[in-house]
Amino acid sequence: FLSGLFMIVVGQLRVGGYIKFIPYPVTVGFTAGIALIILASQVKDLLGLELSGEPGPIMPKIAAIAGALPTTNGWAVAVAASTIGVILAFRRWRPGWPGMLIAVALATVVASIAGLPVRTIASQFGELASLPPLPSVPSLSWDKIVSVLPNALSFTLLGAIESLLSAVVADGMTGRRHRSNCELVAQGIANVGSSLFGGFCVTGTIARTATNVRAGAQGPVSGMLHALFLLIVLAVAAPVAGHIPLAALAGVLAVVAWNMVEKHAMATLLRVRGDAVVLLATLTITVFRDLTEGILVGFGLGTLLFLHRMSQAISVERQVPTFVDDRADTSGEGRTPYDPAVAGDAETVVYRISGAFFFGAAATVAGVLDRITSRPKRLVLDFANVPFIDSTGGRAIAALAAKTQRDGTELIIAGTLPAVRRELIAQGLRESGIRFVATLADAADLTPISPGSGST
Repeated sequence: FLSGLFMIVVGQLRVGGYIKFIPYPVTVGFTAGIALIILASQVKDLLGLELSGEPGPIMPKIAAIAGALPTTNGWAVAVAASTIGVILAFRRWRPGWPGMLIAVALATVVASIAGLPVRTIASQFGELASLPPLPSVPSLSWDKIVSVLPNALSFTLLGAIESLLSAVVADGMTGRRHRSNCELVAQGIANVGSSLFGGFCVTGTIARTATNVRAGAQGPVSGMLHALFLLIVLAVAAPVAGHIPLAALAGVLAVVAWNMVEKHAMATLLRVRGDAVVLLATLTITVFRDLTEGILVGFGLGTLLFLHRMSQAISVERQVPTFVDDRADTSGEGRTPYDPAVAGDAETVVYRISGAFFFGAAATVAGVLDRITSRPKRLVLDFANVPFIDSTGGRAIAALAAKTQRDGTELIIAGTLPAVRRELIAQGLRESGIRFVATLADAADLTPISPGSGST
């Protein structure tokens, strides 16, 4: 109940849009990890193993499955293999038909008529109730709220991430675009509704979403019909549904798990070292540790990789001291170059900075500018190709301004965007004798001033 309320709040605060910042390798790795978890969870039913108390973590699960291999049920293996074969056959020759549904129905009929010794839904979980319990509000005492609050927050985080990642995967499969905040509000309402009927936390899951899309779903109406069909089965056909072999359902999920793995995308990402690290880390931690941890670690590594790449993308180049006058030329001859040397100002040095000037790149830029040892009369920094600067970059320029002031060099910054100029001024450059000009040509027209005079 609390998890549902938290999801509604998160959606109303419009936090869901931040899902777009999850790197693609994280999404691919997370999806592949979920696929492996699904497949591992179905091995018991695929092989018909006699295994009580199946562990949840992957390594103990593998150990338990390995120990139970002598109990393999050949009939269960045959049912699972036949189900997979029918699904693949329909996908190849009749892709528009509901192959998964037909495969499960055939497996149920054959297993029931032949009396195959395989586990079914009814034999494993008992008879299905025909109707859900009547709704009731759960106990909401203060002590109960405090005790379940950490779990509720964890469920909210995991549910939101899993639901929105499922939506992202569905976007890639359908070509549509989901609405993140609407999705979270809807999931929150679903959680509240589930709790009223004695249910537990629900999310949009990749397995069911992928199954739905692969079966030919074109929009959200299929999800509504899915819920309606489940209700009808529960109310009318519960005894019949109880005869479905678990091996048949395991075969369906095995196919779904295989389809969930974006094999081509993984092959492409594994060729790029940084993306490969992010993908493999997300996949490994998702499978062997925890879903949330896998996403957080993958996101952290993806962020560091992005910062590293951005820091490498910035460049600082010394330019030939020739300005191109890009103002209107009434002579009709077009733009003309202006050489400061011709105007008697031969000691002008021009540097062009290109790229985002942020904390990851500040050291690179500052290192280049600090190596200017000629002490020119005028140092011009061309900021026309700097789309963004943060406080660290601003402080680097402020330090350069202090150095040029001591050396008797006039510092001019040309071509700044308004936001970049505001950040530089916020770092105190207005009081450092720096001039801001619109273009390099304007810098060429300036009369030299004495550094420290405060002119801007």
